[in-house]
Amino acid sequence: MSTVYLVGAGPGDPGMLTLKAKEVIETCDVMIYDYLANADFLHWCKEDCEVLYVGKKGGDHTLPQDKINELIIEKARTGKSVCRLKGGDPYVFGRGGEEAEELVEAGIDFEVVPGITAGVAAPAYAGIPVTHRDHTTSVCFITGHEDPTKEKSGHDWSVYGQSNSTLVFYMGVKNLPMIAENLMKHGRAADTPVALVRWGTRCNQTSMVSTLENVAEDAKARGFKAPSIIVVGGVCSLHDKLGWFEKKPLLGKGVVVTRAREQASGLVKIMRDLGACVYEFPTIAIEPVDNDAEIEEHLLQLGRWDWLVFTSVNGVKHFWNRLEEIGLDSRMLGGIEVAAIGPATADALRERGIIADFVPEKYVAEHVVDGLLKLGVQGKNVLIPRARVAREVLPEELAKAGCNVKVLPVYETRLAEESGETIEEAMALGKINYVTFTSSSTVENFFELVRPETVKGCPEVKIASIGPITASTLSGFGFEADVQPQDYTIPGLVGAILDDA
Repeated sequence: MSTVYLVGAGPGDPGMLTLKAKEVIETCDVMIYDYLANADFLHWCKEDCEVLYVGKKGGDHTLPQDKINELIIEKARTGKSVCRLKGGDPYVFGRGGEEAEELVEAGIDFEVVPGITAGVAAPAYAGIPVTHRDHTTSVCFITGHEDPTKEKSGHDWSVYGQSNSTLVFYMGVKNLPMIAENLMKHGRAADTPVALVRWGTRCNQTSMVSTLENVAEDAKARGFKAPSIIVVGGVCSLHDKLGWFEKKPLLGKGVVVTRAREQASGLVKIMRDLGACVYEFPTIAIEPVDNDAEIEEHLLQLGRWDWLVFTSVNGVKHFWNRLEEIGLDSRMLGGIEVAAIGPATADALRERGIIADFVPEKYVAEHVVDGLLKLGVQGKNVLIPRARVAREVLPEELAKAGCNVKVLPVYETRLAEESGETIEEAMALGKINYVTFTSSSTVENFFELVRPETVKGCPEVKIASIGPITASTLSGFGFEADVQPQDYTIPGLVGAILDDA
């Protein structure tokens, strides 16, 4: 049976989406979403999900509400599961109630998945609790933009003006002078604190505090526009004391992450936690290689190898995938010594029950060779599961030391099917501060998708390289790394960006 889910996407921070909402997004057949619903959530949709944008921005409707209602019903009648994703909560100034009424009339089953509303979340991220026993015991949510076709206003300004409640106005920036004037006219003191929070909970959040008497003029001077929440009341005086989100060290900094999508989550999360505006731009797609017979042959004869050397998390992942496909497990590595280049690779092995015998202090091939030679690898049989195309320094140097070396390709990388247009546009608008590169492949593929002259024309864009090998590849395109850590790891790269910022 088809069901329509009226889903609240929350105020914008991806971490504030509910588990129920994520479940619906991951399983729906049709996604119908709004302007204020974070587009990052669309990455969770199924590959065959039909994605339709129906939002409005500044009064510019992609589809008017009656047409949205018709579209929801039309898609539901095809027997598909429909997710109607709306910013905030669908029943708090989200017109979800109207859509629900239309569904009832059409005889279509629906469910409501509440979301965290911006009227609570945005003030909280700006250090403003909407209730506080020293200031107020109630809060009132008010639309700052009424339906212009209504015969009679729903506002009772005398109640708002004389109440001690915190007043939270949605969609009211254009009407801010009128709101302030009416509140003062009906009893609110001119020096009542007022706060504006724009893009609340997102990486580009900004906030300000003024008074009823001055807020319209101050907001205009500071260029505050929609979407902004307006908060009126004594609780706004806590903004400077309790504000926490806007203190994040990378708040508002645009950071491009070029790693493959399956690898990027760790770096993306760290950057977002630090306040950065992350542009996920996977330049690499990772796929298993098509050499099943060769891989199976070597997996069945693992006992002939003295050392297994894993150079990446992907090598571990695809090695184990093939191992499990033929009904084998970690017991096949009994008696074999294992090396891991980098702590992340060592962690991937640990998750599979293997503690690496050797992890070099520096995570480049030359240091791995030195460390292995000190452990007596000379003359031993060494198997290196890795990408089809990679630097040959490690196998060549081990071979020179008398090792019997076999490179076993278990995965390959290719150019991701991405368009560089979005990144180039963001650079032109000055929205990007750092582009991160974690391998030579990310560099080469990035400049297949984004023109080097575009980057060179944006002097505010800094290049962050994870290490010297990647930096060397950058030099081939005419760039020097502006940021490079001493420790060639993701945490090291993040730390170097923090130091630079």
